[in-house]
Amino acid sequence: MERIPILKMGNFLLVTIQVDMHDRLAIMLQEDLTNRITQTHAHGVLIDISGLEIVDSFIGRILANIARMSRVLDAETVVVGMQPAVAITLVELGLSLTGIRTALNVEKGMALLRSSLNETTYQITANKWRADDDAED
Repeated sequence: MERIPILKMGNFLLVTIQVDMHDRLAIMLQEDLTNRITQTHAHGVLIDISGLEIVDSFIGRILANIARMSRVLDAETVVVGMQPAVAITLVELGLSLTGIRTALNVEKGMALLRSSLNETTYQITANKWRADDDAED
């Protein structure tokens, strides 16, 4: 059975969709990706959809679901490589990809994930310092 590969790159998972997505493949990707996030403790997911010429409402919902599930599992999601025709179709269908951050290409998407991870690390560290200061009072 056909599967979309999920590569681990440091704290991130990289998914490059190079085949036409059908509904069953999209559902398997959703399941595989949430399992890999849990197994690897990834903090970011980058999904490259540059190979997709068409994204219908079901695939759009799956991408939005992946982003929500990833967030629950403490991972940010960035979708890159959206073709102009795909963006137009999503807008025409009235699909807002809530919770999904986008970037033009893989390089910009990775920078966005790294920036997000650094902000989160900074917030956790700042909260820890405040908690330590409160404990001393």
